[in-house]
Amino acid sequence: MSKIIDTIIGDLAEKKRYRENEKRAKALPGEYREAYKKIQGYLFSTSGVLTIDPFITLVDMLEEAAAEGKPVLELTGPDVAAFADELVRGEESWQDHQRKKLNEKMGGK
Repeated sequence: MSKIIDTIIGDLAEKKRYRENEKRAKALPGEYREAYKKIQGYLFSTSGVLTIDPFITLVDMLEEAAAEGKPVLELTGPDVAAFADELVRGEESWQDHQRKKLNEKMGGK
């Protein structure tokens, strides 16, 4: 039954973690909040990542940078897209998940 509920409405614990992280992101000072939104948008459109963990890490990093008064580009470096890509390196993507499902259905590896 739990699998059916997760399929229909998703993992509630993960949704709660997402909402809590979004609250933290909204509380960031202006420059850092805007950076979060832009990096988040980039990752949503390019990575297909299936977990909230990289976004929690990003908020942690931005909170720390804000507390230290470190500019965002000092944190990310000039290639912000490469920084964002590195955040999700090694995380399972939607494409990875679908590839695995197809291979399992077809008896492959």
